[in-house]
This record gives sequence, structure tokens and C-alpha cells, in this order.
Amino acid sequence: MTTQTTDSLLSALGQTLQGSLHTDTVMKTLYATDASAYREMPLGVAIPETKEDLEKIIRFADQQSIPLIPRTAGTSLAGQVVGKALVVDVSKFFNRILEVNKAESYVWVEPGVVRDVLNVELKKHGLFFGPETSTANRAMIGGMVGNNSCGSNSVVYGSTRDHVLEIEGYLSDGTLVHFKEEDPFETVKSIPQGSRLHGIYEKTLAALSDPKHQKNITEEFPKPSIDRRNTGYAVDMLLHTKAFESTEAPFNFCSLLAGSEGTLCFATRIKLHVNPLPPAHLGLVCGHFNTIDEALRANLIALQFNPSASELMDHYILECTKANPEQRMNRFFVKGDPGAILVVELRSDSAEDLASQAQACEAAMRAAGLGYHFPFVTGGDVKKVWDLRKAGLGLLSNLPGDEKAVAVIEDTAVDVNDLPAFIAEFNEILQANNLYCVHYAHAGSGELHLRPIINLKTKEGHGQFRHIAEEIARLVKKYKGSLSGEHGDGRLRGEFIPWMVGEENYQLMRELKSWWDPKGIFNPNKIVDTPPMDTFLRYEAGQQTPEFKTVFRFKDQDVLQHAEQCNGSGDCRKTPVSGGTMCPSFMATRNEKETTRARANILREFLTRSEQPNRFAHEEIKEVMDLCLACKGCKAECPSNVDVAKLKMEFLYQYQKEKGLPLRSWLVGNFAKLSNIASNVPFLYNFVMGTPAIRRISNALVGFHPDRTMPLMAKQTLWSWLKSRTSPVQAKSLYLFVDEFTNFNDAEIGRTAVLLLERLGYEVKTIPHPISGRAYLSKGMLDEARVLAMQNVRLWSSLISENTPLVGIEPSAILTFRDEYPDLVSEEWVEKAQALAKNTLLLEEFIAREADAKRITSASFSSEKKLMKLHGHCQQKAISSLVAAKKALSLPENFEVQLIPSGCCGMAGSFGYEKEHYDLSMQIGELVLFPTVRSQPEEVDIVASGTSCRHQIHDGTKRHAKHAAEILFAALKD
Repeated sequence: MTTQTTDSLLSALGQTLQGSLHTDTVMKTLYATDASAYREMPLGVAIPETKEDLEKIIRFADQQSIPLIPRTAGTSLAGQVVGKALVVDVSKFFNRILEVNKAESYVWVEPGVVRDVLNVELKKHGLFFGPETSTANRAMIGGMVGNNSCGSNSVVYGSTRDHVLEIEGYLSDGTLVHFKEEDPFETVKSIPQGSRLHGIYEKTLAALSDPKHQKNITEEFPKPSIDRRNTGYAVDMLLHTKAFESTEAPFNFCSLLAGSEGTLCFATRIKLHVNPLPPAHLGLVCGHFNTIDEALRANLIALQFNPSASELMDHYILECTKANPEQRMNRFFVKGDPGAILVVELRSDSAEDLASQAQACEAAMRAAGLGYHFPFVTGGDVKKVWDLRKAGLGLLSNLPGDEKAVAVIEDTAVDVNDLPAFIAEFNEILQANNLYCVHYAHAGSGELHLRPIINLKTKEGHGQFRHIAEEIARLVKKYKGSLSGEHGDGRLRGEFIPWMVGEENYQLMRELKSWWDPKGIFNPNKIVDTPPMDTFLRYEAGQQTPEFKTVFRFKDQDVLQHAEQCNGSGDCRKTPVSGGTMCPSFMATRNEKETTRARANILREFLTRSEQPNRFAHEEIKEVMDLCLACKGCKAECPSNVDVAKLKMEFLYQYQKEKGLPLRSWLVGNFAKLSNIASNVPFLYNFVMGTPAIRRISNALVGFHPDRTMPLMAKQTLWSWLKSRTSPVQAKSLYLFVDEFTNFNDAEIGRTAVLLLERLGYEVKTIPHPISGRAYLSKGMLDEARVLAMQNVRLWSSLISENTPLVGIEPSAILTFRDEYPDLVSEEWVEKAQALAKNTLLLEEFIAREADAKRITSASFSSEKKLMKLHGHCQQKAISSLVAAKKALSLPENFEVQLIPSGCCGMAGSFGYEKEHYDLSMQIGELVLFPTVRSQPEEVDIVASGTSCRHQIHDGTKRHAKHAAEILFAALKD
């Protein structure tokens, strides 16, 4: 069938769906990869909205022999959702929790329910779903069933398979099926003969009743003592039931479907067993060891204390955490540079018993001569440690250049008692091949995620990719282990299944696939009949890409390599329930196209494969970049440190060199120049913008949304006020950066900040200086921004020091000194820009720093009680932190500051003004921020440092949000 015919057929199908179906280049590109090393263009992407949509798609596929790939979050590591097929993404609409039954400890869910979101709901009932992947804040139940996922706590809760009670879904011919515990020999009698379902039962029962198959399965499959085993189809799980053996284990086809990677059945509803909430008291013994071998031997001791998790991080992972802004803060418990850290999670019903367990665990390890430092972490800090561990996969992409920690042998599992010897042999093989490896993850379950460092852009790298896979497969077989512990076989490990279970068992698996799916409709060429594991890789051997001349500097890499740091792990698919900022447009739309991952993918695709002289000048890139708010959430929260805001600025610059600068972008970029003109007639400007009917017309003329109010002009600019007075000379001093937004629009806040600092004993110095250039940056006007960066660095670098810092009021402006400026200035000014950045502070940071030094105390403030809700500016959270803001606002002794768990407010500079973005902007605000603000009594102050944030809060809730300077100034003692 030709591509044109397929597109025509899919287009006709799309017309019948309530959901959508896409065959355009953009969507196919975004779904051509997952979190694995593979890339293959799909036939199209279907996003069904209803069960009827799904049935239509499956019946159509059966009639036209068009293969389907079920997909949820797309975080698979073995290429499970990559292939030349119609990708069916159920993540957006199939996300309901259908029933929670506390009495019988079960829950019914749809496949698109996120694991952590499920547990938030279950917690209300005193329940939780145990298996916890490192991707739990975006991993979905359908994908967890497909891969038979587990995680750090599998030593207690096992894998997803252990919790799947029932599955409803479709066979590949559209037959609606429902699987659960049963006597299959009785069930088959009630199924119409000749039907697909009858054939599945009849042939499965005949095969598993055959003594030859029974013997082969028992002898060749991985050791039963290995809980994490996902090698091929789980026919051993069906065999070892009371249908065939003297055991109490029930027969349930769900045990087969778990781990089948969507190749046998398309699930629409899943019934899960859930557990009571674990003991309330939780602590982590974080043992520091000189070597990985020491840590693995200590792991065997840890298991004697019945931990709920025992996880390892090696020195490569720990080194990567130093470069990530968010993870640096999570390193608080790390002492020095250990060869490995083993994190042992202990639980108890009492704090005393928990402490006793921890002491005993440490004593046992020390008695064995293992480890040298054992911090015991409890309370809120526990999450920080686990966040550090879970960030491992993404952090591995931080390696500069083209060498990466590759997922190829990362999922091996052996009996936990074999693990030290297995890892020793493993590392000998790597050493013999001149490779080294990253070690992390599930020591307590006999599985470490082991990733060799390989450059897949070279012919040698491709050879290493296959060779090391073959060598380690033989080693795993020697220990009768499982080549896949939790990540699945996909197209990565499929060709090695005959090695692992024997040719006869493999042929049984091929037959089983044909019984369920004779036409190969569901996710073909995964698990069985896979293509060679070194084909359809994301990077081609010897691929050549041009050098890119960019305005921004990308440290130790170029712009393409920066985009390539995204490994597809999907951290940007978090929901508002999970917290964090990244990625606001995805949180609102739930569209893959609006993820940080999608933006990195589209850039990688066109910068690698475009044949145009200007590889940035593609409408496809512009389409995917359009809804990036440049919030900087990814710079801090993406474990791979992919700064998509920076990539978007560079893209706009390069794109506009060929396509031209739109008028609206010119107007926004030149905000300061235009505001300077308007400031001469503020009353006229404010009359126009303050009169709704006139403002709506004005907005429409420049491309802003008519419903968006506009910031008004200050009656007197901050600069004008500063020139009219002299700051009192005092022993302590600072320089104030008068940003363009505070100067023209929020001058009253600027005046209040100056008066606050003077009352606290500081001389506020000012000198004429250039604007920050934030508006230029936001519109890709990088030549103009670079000029301002150079001017500011030249001006301030000789004046600013630790004792006399540069302090700013508006986060988006002052933080350019710490974020963009060092990457914009010419090479000879980089060191000065970096030095200046260290002493450039937000107002709240400065006050918090001075409070820590006891130069500002609560004695300066009243004892009035006040409750505040604080919303953090995105760049404040990404480049700074809210810790300083909370500390500063807590200086008055009876002030209580509560953080609003919101991400981006949705305004993001000019984004929320623009007519095509206004609705999304307000939708983002409605996720968490607006409802939280509306629910607060009038006496509760809403605090927001960002001018855009305050404006968005006003437009969305009609509440007036205050700057921290206003709160603290009002709290000063008379």
C-alpha cells in the first residue's frame, strides 16, 4: 500500500472519529521516538476520545491490515512505541479513575491514568497502588501494564503484574474481551467455537498441557527467584497455576497481558489490587561507599532488615547531579565524592523503632567493614533523596558532546545473591571492550540500570551497541537471569529472546502471538519477529551535520547537541498534581505537541535532516515552538538540563533572519522605547488603555486579545523619582537595577522597595544604565539583546562586589544577568559576566542573605499576625528559588508564608496578551493558581514578585497581588 493510499484511508477514518487523527509531518515526527535509542516514522497518530472511537480504529485496522501501536506517556526504553504503524495515543482522554472499592481493595481505571495521580485519589481512601517507576509522575497505568513495570519498592510490592486483577479491552479483530481469574478449561466451553477468543483459549491450554512445553519452560526460563523478569511472553506465569500444576496460584490471562507491550490486546479498563497505606514513619539510611562492589555487598546486609527499597547511585550519577539546578539542592546529604551511595528505605509504625532499625542497619554494615558515612534522612527531605535517584535517567543525558549513556543493556536482572558476582563479570566485559558504565537503581531486587557510554553517531558506536548487547546477553543467560527486568523487550531485546529461553520456547511465543493477533495488527515486530536491534536507531552511523553559528553560547556543545540532550524520558509530561512548572502548556492541553520533549524532538529532526541552507527556517519548528511560554521551568526541572526557552530564542532569531520580524514582535521587543514615549503623556495613555471599549480596539490592532487588560503607565517613572531625591548615606550599600517594567509600570513598587531598603539601613545607589533586554530576548531579537548584555556587563562589572551587590525588583529582568548574559556576551567578557552574576540578586534574595548574616532581624518589623499565599515567578523558581522569598517574608515574627503549589501563571511576558495565546494563558492559570487565589479570604495577602504574575492574577481573579517589598515595608515598625 502506497503512502498516499494509506494517508487517504487514514484521513477518511479520521472523519468518523470524535477524537482526531493526524498524518502531518509534525505529528509523525513527534511520535517517531520514545525514550529509547530508536526512531521510525509512524503512519499517523490517532487520539481517540471515546471507546467507540477506539473500536472504529481497531476494526478499520483489521479490515485494511494497517498495524496499530498503543501508546500512553511514551517513556518506553526499548522502542516499544516506535514503528511504522498508526500510533494510538490514549493518554489525553482515557484518563478516568472509574471506581475505588476500599472494602475489597481494588480500583478500576482507564489506561491513561497517571500512577501518581491515582495515588493522590487513593490516599483519600487510605489506599495506594504499590509499583512505583522512576517515571511515576507521568507514567500511565496502561504503559505500566504493557511493560509490567515496577520500581524501587518492588522488594515489597512486586511488579504491576502482581496487582492486575482484570482487564477489559479489544482483540485485534475488534472482539470485546474481559479477562480475570478463572478455570480456563471451564471458560472455553462457553465461548463460541471458531471465534478468535475460543482459538486463544483452546491453543493456549493445549500448548501448556504438553509435557514437552512444560519441561522447556521450566528448564529454560529465568530463575523463579528473580521477581523482575520480563523476558518474552510470560507463558511461565500461566503454566505455574492450578490449571496445570499442584499450586493455589489462579489462572489469569492478565498475567500474560502484563508485559506483552500491547501486542496481544488493547486494554480499555484495568482493575488493580491496591494496598493499605504503608506505615507512616519512613526513613532512609544513605550509606556512602568507596566502590560499587562494597555497596552491592552492603545491599545483601540491608535486605536482612526488610527494607521497602534499596537503591544504588554510582559516582557518575552523583557527578551529573552537580550540574542540574534542581538536583544540586537535593544533594544535601551527600558527603564528599563517594564511589556509590546505597539508599535503604525503612518503615515503621513508630519513630523510635524506625531510628532503632536504622542504627542496627548501619552497625551491621560497619561491622562488615562496609561504608564510611551513613546519614539518616527523614521527614520532607526523604522526597529530595528519591527525586535525586529518580532523576538518574535524565541526568545521564547531561554528558556534553555526542557520547551518551545508552539504553542497551540497562535492564538486566539476576538473583539478588548473584548480583555482586554478576556486576564484577559485567564490568570485566566492559573493560575488555574499552567501555565504562553508569550503575544505578534497584540493588534490592537484583537489578541495576547499567548504561555504557557510546557515541551512536559513529560506525564504531553502532558496532559497540550490538557487540555489548550480545556479550551481556550471554552473561545474563549464564546466571539464568532476565535480560529485561522491568523495561521490556520491545525491539531492543527481542532478537535475543531465543538465546535467553531457547529456540523451542521462542517458537511457542511466536505461535502465541499468531493465536491472539494472526494479522500482526497490534504493535508488530516487538518481542517476537523484531528487526535487528541495531537498525532504525535515532542516530545514523557517520551522520554529518553542519556547524551552527549561533548568538547564544552552548557550553561544550552546539545548539543541536543541546537539543539532543533530551532523551525522551518525558519529565515534561507532569500533571499539576505532581507540582513543578514544566511544562505549563502541556499541563493545560495534555497534547504531546506541547511538551518540552516535542520541542527538542522537532529541533533535532530538522537540524539533523533538513536540506535547506537555514535549517531553522521551517514552519514545522515554528508550529511546535509556538506554545512554549519560555518559562524556564525546563532549565531547572528537566534532569537533562534542556533549556527550551533558550532554544526557542535562538530559533526565533535564526528563523526571523530569513522570514522577517513580525510587527507585533517588534512592538513587544521595543517595549521600553515605546513606554518611554508614552511616559511623557501618561494620562493620555492610561485613558486609552483604561477605557475598555478603546482598549479592545487598540489590542485588536496590534494582535493582542481584546479581553486582556493592559498595564497602565506610572504617573511618574521610577527614574524620575530617583533623580528628584538623594538616598541617605549609610554604612551598608547596594546598587539598584532599575528595570524597564518597574520603571514605567510599577514605579510605586520601586519606590516602596527603595524606602524599605533605606529604612533597613542601606544606601541605595543608582547610576544611569541600559535596560535588561528581556523583551528583546522573548522575541528572538538577539542582536539587540546582546548589545545590552555587553553594555551592562561592561558598566556593572567594575562596580559590583559581594559587599555592594546589584539588586533588582523584577525577576525576569534582573535574572538575565545570571541566566542569559553569560551566554550572550563575547568570549573575552564571559568571566566578568559570570563574576557579576554571582553578585546580582533579587530583592528577596538580598534581604534573605542579609538576614542570614544577622544584618536584618525581625526586630525591625511589627509583631502583627498575617497569612500570605506566595506565587513564585517562573524564572525566580528556575534561576533562583522560593526559599529566599519565603525567608524574607517570614522576617516579621508572626508572618506565615504558604507557597501556592502553582507552576507558571500563564502570562509569561507577552504570551498571555497575544490573541491566539490568551485562552491557553487563562487555562494555565485555572490549573492551580486562580482557584487557590479565589478560595482565600480577603485578609490573606496574595504575594507575587513578577509583574506579569500580578497582572495575570488580577485578570483571572480580580484580586490584587502584592510584591514582597510592599508587604515588608508595611510591616516595618513605626
